[in-house]
Amino acid sequence: MQAVGGTTLNADDPATADGRPAPRFAPRAVAVLAATAVIAVAVDQWVKHLSTENLVPGEPVRILGGLVHLSLLRNSGAAFSLGSDYTWIFPLITIVVVGWIGWMAVRLRSVPWAVALGLVLGGALGNLGDRLFRAPGFLHGHVVDMISVFGPYGEYFAVFNIADSCLTVGVVLAVLLELTGRQRDGSRLPGKREKQTATTGKEETA
Repeated sequence: MQAVGGTTLNADDPATADGRPAPRFAPRAVAVLAATAVIAVAVDQWVKHLSTENLVPGEPVRILGGLVHLSLLRNSGAAFSLGSDYTWIFPLITIVVVGWIGWMAVRLRSVPWAVALGLVLGGALGNLGDRLFRAPGFLHGHVVDMISVFGPYGEYFAVFNIADSCLTVGVVLAVLLELTGRQRDGSRLPGKREKQTATTGKEETA
């Protein structure tokens, strides 16, 4: 379909308020994604630096009345040390995730989605840096973890870091956005009530 002047309009392209097709690339949303990721990585690496400089392995620091303990651990695997013998595979998974987010950014126009994807990207890159540059070596580096809840050594929940927190919050936010019908292109799917209203309106018109 063509508009006046020969501009091609596709049914799949979201339109702006005045009926013109919205641009596929939104610099604001991409900037929010990038800024969120940079902040997440910076905070994660800063906290890891403070932890390695000030925490002593085997000597956890009790805070918030024991609700949280700061315990310096170096994890070669995933949560609960899963996959410790296959450390090299985690950087490859992270690279796939980064590539997927880059592909998503091409059509990204939603700021809430930008924040969610930025948190996931920042969390993934924060731990990737450990895998690449920390001991014992490239692709086999151990991730620095320091936050343990309800116990000093992850008795009740895996010891985690800021990058893990960013990943978790980003994924939860993305799920909530999906459940509420908010799309990455800035549009919003109609809810059950809106669908019923639209159906009733069509029936009355008919």
